[in-house]
Amino acid sequence: MNILEKIIAAKREEVTLLKKGMSVKEYDELDLFYKPAISLVETIRSSKDISIIAEIKKASPSKGVIIEDFDHLKIAKVYLESEADAISILTDNKFFQGDINYLSDIARIKTKPLLRKDFIIDEIQILQAKESGADAVLLICEALTKAEVKKLTLTAQSMGLEVLLELHSENQLEKFDPHIHPLVGVNNRDLETFKVDLGVTEKIRRLIPEDISLVSESGIKSENDIKMIKDAGCNAILVGEHFMRSSSIQESLKEMKTWCKSDS
Repeated sequence: MNILEKIIAAKREEVTLLKKGMSVKEYDELDLFYKPAISLVETIRSSKDISIIAEIKKASPSKGVIIEDFDHLKIAKVYLESEADAISILTDNKFFQGDINYLSDIARIKTKPLLRKDFIIDEIQILQAKESGADAVLLICEALTKAEVKKLTLTAQSMGLEVLLELHSENQLEKFDPHIHPLVGVNNRDLETFKVDLGVTEKIRRLIPEDISLVSESGIKSENDIKMIKDAGCNAILVGEHFMRSSSIQESLKEMKTWCKSDS
């Protein structure tokens, strides 16, 4: 059983408990549900530069704790002040030490789109994301069947949420539907070996329509990485660990924004 399979098994148990604990919400508990969404797709498409989705991530299964002095709101404020184009918030608790409350806390101060990054396998998690102020959710092709990808995508869209559809290889492209997936993410990290290969982004870019916005995820930390992604025709990057390990998130983001400037 690889790490993704372990996570999904744990997530099924989590979803079962979530459903058992469901209750009817009072109107004032749904303030974030009705907060106007900010489009991640339009944010990326409106920029000539490579957009930066800056991630808030305390830990990972492969690296352990990444940042000891962790304050999700403080990090979010730095991202917003430093003009990140969007913020990704890891909400998985067991494997990434995240929390759904991180999302709702940040949603109350948001001025940019918020992406809930988790292992979503059930509609109740999408409802939870909407109630917590997300603007978009991540769907991981490797964790879902083609039918589940479609069902969860349409569920999210019915609630006014956008979807970042994540692929790890061209083998999962059959689950991608250009009519409902305007935003595709390519995770450059192999789920079994954890090896990073930015060539995966290049490969996927050649296999999907040009009008689909592409986000490259994982292993991006240098000017050369950004150049490779630009040359591949990518539209955005999702970066977490590089910022989390930095002695100055603000300076690191400022530097990366310079690298992401359009050459034209």
